Amino acid sequence: MTLAGERLATRSPQRVAADPSRVVTRLFVPGQEGFEAQDSRAGAVLSRILSLTDDEVRATLHDVLSRFDGRHRDLKATLRRHAGEFADRLDKDCELDESRMLLVGATFTNEYAIEGAALCNPSMVAHPDQSDVAAGSLRFVMSVRGIGEGHRSTIGFRSGVVDSAGNATVDEAARFAGTGRMRPTMLEAAVFRTELREQGRGGEAADYVFDALGELFTWSDLDEQLDKLHDHLRTRGHVEETITVIRSIAARAYAVEFPSDINLSECVLWPAMDAEHAGMEDARFVRFVDDGSVSYHATYTAYSGSHISQQLLTTTDFRTFTSGPLVGRAAANKGLALFPRRINGRYAAMSRSDRETNTVAFADHLSVWPTASPCQAPAEVWETLQLGNCGPPIETGEGWLVLTHGVGPMRTYSIGAILLDLDDPTRVIGRLRRPLLTPEPHERNGYVPNVVYSCGALVHAGTLVIPIGICDSAIGVATVPLADLMGELGR
Repeated sequence: MTLAGERLATRSPQRVAADPSRVVTRLFVPGQEGFEAQDSRAGAVLSRILSLTDDEVRATLHDVLSRFDGRHRDLKATLRRHAGEFADRLDKDCELDESRMLLVGATFTNEYAIEGAALCNPSMVAHPDQSDVAAGSLRFVMSVRGIGEGHRSTIGFRSGVVDSAGNATVDEAARFAGTGRMRPTMLEAAVFRTELREQGRGGEAADYVFDALGELFTWSDLDEQLDKLHDHLRTRGHVEETITVIRSIAARAYAVEFPSDINLSECVLWPAMDAEHAGMEDARFVRFVDDGSVSYHATYTAYSGSHISQQLLTTTDFRTFTSGPLVGRAAANKGLALFPRRINGRYAAMSRSDRETNTVAFADHLSVWPTASPCQAPAEVWETLQLGNCGPPIETGEGWLVLTHGVGPMRTYSIGAILLDLDDPTRVIGRLRRPLLTPEPHERNGYVPNVVYSCGALVHAGTLVIPIGICDSAIGVATVPLADLMGELGR
């Protein structure tokens, strides 16, 4: 058994630091950067490019490609796509040659350093592809939160291996980074009905729409039914307000696809809707098993710049993702973390809907979380300000192992742990009286000082492997023999 003065966790010397050279391309529209209340200046800029001589175009394009081509996969394809966004501003008889078109695209393109400010909040799950892994080892996927200009957050990925002795190694990131291709996804009536009730918009108008659509429907189905509702607005109350709310909920559902032949670490999930315009924060990934099928879910915080909401990210291969709203009172705050399977036939999640304590929520629908039950309140001085989870619960033979975060004096974030009953996870059967991890003297400085934090760990080879964000400036890995931790929790 571990003595009180001994450290339970061992830190690996490996660090994954924020890398400002990891950049993605974004469409740049002058005059619409987000802080100017004026029309786009694109027309005037385009006129200047059209007035350049052919020699000036070729020389400028050569300079652009020589400086930027090696920083992006297929930069020319991106420039062509961005140039196409402005085709409607050209005279119908105007045809651009290849060089001038690429220069137009380059003029309306900018780079964004996804890790320019910080790298933090890692979450770790077993990789869906375990081929060619050494015997006794486990390949993993680690999600990361990158923070760049304007404190905008994205979700990125790394891969690595935990060997047969429980030692973790994170692979070097790929040379390039890029965002995926957006497409629509299916919509779910249960999500709309719940959110409309929460906003006081449930009623006759909402029933008219969703009674006709069924439980699953497409965007076009919804648009058609909303048009019908609008045609009858004189006979129903609050129709226009209800339509506005319905469209805002629908806008929170989308899908993203990445090419199958690129490295996982190239894939960057970029904010795709108004609700997450200022960032996608703290993804908590879980490998979820249901009736023998495996999928990967992540709850994350969507931040608009003034309002937070929670989203559910789903994938089976880390190439195609869907994102949709999480609704209900138990999903009203940050930090929902799913259990890796149903409990007594229902979905379960750790929640912190009251902003201070750990609670447990149950649901019959994966996106609808109506209520939560008390589980753990702050009791130790290092968690006196608030508690939360540090990722999805991990099933062990002795109970559900939940890593927690506690916030104490000087807003110091430490990592603790509790053990919950397998059949009734609202019942705490063990807890750490001291932090499992707290900032070491050399870990106190960074973008957000005095913080160690995780969004999800895993167990392999009898070892708890915890990816940790260190002051939002780097990511490390700590390991704990599971038996030692269980002995400490049993005190």
